[in-house]
Parts: sequence; structure tokens; C-alpha cells
Amino acid sequence: MLALLLFCVSCKASPESNPGGSDNHFRVNLGTEPPSLDWSLATDHVSFNVIANLMVGLTELNEDLKPTPVIAKSWEIADSGRRIVFHLRDDVLWSDGKKVRAQDFEYSWKRLLDPKTASEYAYILFDLVNAQEYHESKNLDAGEIGVKALDDVTFEVRLRHPASYFLSLTTFEVTFPQRQDIIEKFASRWTDPEHIVTNGPFLLTQWKHENEIQLRANPNYFLGKPAMERISMFMVNEKTTAVAMYEQGQLDFIDNQSIPTLEKRRLTKQRGFHNVPQLRGYYYGFMTDRKPFNDPRVRKAFAMAIDRSTFPKILQGGEKPASSWIPPGMLAHNSKIGVPFNPPEARRLLREAGYPDGKGFPRVVLAYNTDEVHKLVAEAVQGMWERNLGVVVALENQEWKVYLKKLQNDPPHVFRLGWGADYPDPDNFMKLFTANSGNNSTRWKNPRYDQLIELAARELDPKKRAKHYDEAQKILCETDLPIVPLFWTGESTVLNPRFTGLEFNSMARMDLRHVRPVETSSAQ
Repeated sequence: MLALLLFCVSCKASPESNPGGSDNHFRVNLGTEPPSLDWSLATDHVSFNVIANLMVGLTELNEDLKPTPVIAKSWEIADSGRRIVFHLRDDVLWSDGKKVRAQDFEYSWKRLLDPKTASEYAYILFDLVNAQEYHESKNLDAGEIGVKALDDVTFEVRLRHPASYFLSLTTFEVTFPQRQDIIEKFASRWTDPEHIVTNGPFLLTQWKHENEIQLRANPNYFLGKPAMERISMFMVNEKTTAVAMYEQGQLDFIDNQSIPTLEKRRLTKQRGFHNVPQLRGYYYGFMTDRKPFNDPRVRKAFAMAIDRSTFPKILQGGEKPASSWIPPGMLAHNSKIGVPFNPPEARRLLREAGYPDGKGFPRVVLAYNTDEVHKLVAEAVQGMWERNLGVVVALENQEWKVYLKKLQNDPPHVFRLGWGADYPDPDNFMKLFTANSGNNSTRWKNPRYDQLIELAARELDPKKRAKHYDEAQKILCETDLPIVPLFWTGESTVLNPRFTGLEFNSMARMDLRHVRPVETSSAQ
């Protein structure tokens, strides 16, 4: 990495005048180290951005965010939506030359559900017959889960109830196939470059931890070898450095992970700049089983003391203030749900909870992972809470991997997290805060909320589903408030004009398989 940083950071050259790398080499910035490349254990967008270029699954989302065939060439839905049979292509190869089989999907799904795997995403497959019971170790054998390879190219799924979103769920990386022999042979080291076996457009060739990841084109990829022979993924967490590297021709693509807030306005004038609204929410979560935030009046007071209109002004990245949780562009989005900015009412609630003007309120720790945007948001909220509630707020920040472990083991009073759509359905956002969700860091549980999410999952009528979600969102964002939604995000990106084929959509995956030099594009 040192060689990449030996340049004049103050220079503002255009990548068009200083193109840098060759036409078959594409360079991006991840911003940080991926916590895991095991798609049964990954939980974050950095890890999934790498995995999405190494692997494909049964289906993928098209430009309209509808599931379309990939390894599954077709499927049949039977038993009133409770049974889905996928018919697989027989020409998809693993990187060691073996064919991808239905058994690889069966193994992967059962591994995700196995309590020994300790996947935070196990709950995503609880729609399968006996899946939740197996995961919760209720003396069930894995063979009783509603997933089975009928033969090498036929994969059967049995659901507890019809689920209109289930096909979209199969586009999500945690459902992608895995090789049982490789995982059992190499255990926790199976994702090392010398061991990992994948089926996607690129192959993992090098992983220098905390530094860079190298990919190369898979010559045997069943949909055709990508145009880019090499992909370099750097882990530069200093945003000003990342922008300088882009403008000196040492990176070909940067996104929110790499763009300083104060640079966004200037970069909008560059060729290759895009800003796309995302199906992604940004929120603060409360530790609801710990005083003083075990009192919903306190949580509501803290929510009503935040002026959400501030965030688009200070962040300048296409953010939209959010008081509810399901994002715009998704079924059941309802901007009328949530609590408004109301400092007098916030102070009244805090007084009612026993803390008049904040007196006697313990020092609050507000935690976030290290990033300029998170720092700006935290400082703004810190000021609002101190000003409007009279409480003392301390800020703590940590590197991403360390921060995730802290949320699991020793969570603070209040913490920052975001959630981007894994599949484009409100179930993905609302299931996050159910009692059995491995990604629910608030420790909040509400049986009625869980019941509404289950009812919505079973309901096929969109209007009736939306009513269930409205009631659930009111519990989440008005009554119990284990979280405070702050804003929905936009994704700012800059692509070197020498390249094309990097698609931008509201799911924000960094899909590099179609990237190619502009010359190649114009010649076709």
C-alpha cells in the first residue's frame, strides 16, 4: 500500500488526464477490512461487496429489482405457494472444475441454520419448514428442515406458509451454495485464497489483511469471462486519501465509503459522478434491557429531541429525513409514521421518567464505527440531546470489526447502525427487529410486533400486508422505540470515465462483472 500513497495529496488532476492502470485492471476502494468472506457469517456491506463478485446463487435481481434466473434456470411454485422446486443448470462449475449441484445449496442452507455455525442471518430462512425449530435446538434432525436436493439439478424448498418475497430472498448471498468438502477440510481457514472454492465471475487470488484483496477473472465462468482480468480492492479508510488516489489515477471507482462530505459538492461536477437513492436506513439503537433506556418514555424523549432535517444539510449526499423505518420505494413505506421533533414534549417525558431537566440522568455513551459521516451525525445528535434534554453525552468510536464485536459482547447505551436491503421487500427491514433476529442488537422484544411481521409474511395481498406493517412500524417507531430512524441514504459514486458497465441501483452492491473499457463498449 505504501507505494500507492506516494503522491501529492494536494493535486487535483482528473483521472482522464492521468489514467493510471491498464484497460484490463480495475481498482476500487472497500474502505475497510471485510470482517468475513464466509457468506454464512458475513453481515456487512463490505464483506458482501467482495462475495458478490466471487459467487452467484439461484437467482439475481434485474434492473427492476425482480428475481431472474441464474443457476436456477426455472422453478415451479406449488401447494398454494408452500413448495418451490428449482431446476438448476448443469453447466455451472466451481473454480476447481466440479459441477455446482443442488446438494451444495442444501448444505449451505442447513449450515446457515445450524446453531453451531452461529450465523446472525439464520433467521432469514425461518420461513422453511422446521428451520426455526432446528436452529433453536429443539431436538430436530437437519433432515427435517424443508429443503432437499431431489437430485443433482433439482432443489426443493418447503415453506411454513406462502411468502411473496421468498424468490427475492434467493438473490441474497447468504443463500448461495457452499462446498461441504472444502469447509470440513479447512474449517475456519476455508475462505483463505489458497483454499476457497467459488463459482462466480472472479476468483480470490490474494488477501492481504487490512491492506488489499486481489481478484482475477474466472475463465470458466458459465456466463462468460469478465472483461476485467484483474480487480484490486484496497482498504483505505482515510477518505481524503481515497479521493486523492482516484484523482491521481490510482483508483477507478469510489463510493460513499471513500468520499469526504466536504468533497461531495465538488465531485458532482466530475464526469462519472452518480447519486442514487438507496433502500437503506440509518438509525440509532437503544440498549433496551439496561437503565435508563429500559424505559420507553426515555427512549421517546431522546427520539423527540432530534431534528432530523439537520442531516441532509450537513451530509450533502442525497439523504432524506426518516421518522419511520421502511424506506421510500418499497411496499408499506409510510412517512406519516414516527415521532416528530418536539423538545418541550421530550423534556416532559424525561421529567415524567424521573429526570427533570436531565438532573440525575447518567452519562450516556453514544457509539459509532469510525467514519467521517458517523462522526458528523453523532456530534450533531450529541449537541441536540445536551441542548434539548440537559443530559451529558460521551462519544466513542471504533474500527468496524472491533465495533461489531462490541455490539455483540458489550454494547453501549446508544449505538449507530444502518440497514441496506438484502432483498427488496419490507420483510427484510421489519424482520430485523424480531425477537429471534441475530441482527437485532437492541435486545428488544415485543410479541405483538413479531406476530404482525409473521402475519405480513403470510399475506399475499399487498394492501393487507401494508396494514400489518403500518401497525408494526407504529410499535417500532412511536410506542416502544427501540430505535430512532434518522435518515434514508443516497449513494454517491464516481466512476473513471474510461470504464463503463458498473450499474447503479438502490441495492448498492458493487457488481463488477460487467465493467469494461469504454473502447470495448463502443466497438460492440
